Amino acid sequence: MSLQFIADSTGKTTGVFIPIKEWNKIKSKYKGIEQGEIDIPQWQMNEVNKRMKDYKNNPDTALDFDKALDDIEKEL
Repeated sequence: MSLQFIADSTGKTTGVFIPIKEWNKIKSKYKGIEQGEIDIPQWQMNEVNKRMKDYKNNPDTALDFDKALDDIEKEL
């Protein structure tokens, strides 16, 4: 894929240009990608917010992602 990165005057990347041919391939592979916003149900937002609050209050209870995957794979 031949992406072009767009930067501001300080060199910070601010955007990406995707050639139309590449964009059309992506659209055919991932249906619905053009949808501007995805409506997330309020109950789901509430659950995410609750879990974030729980994590901030007790960060030591979180599991390391790689270790958790290793543990799961050992049990398979």
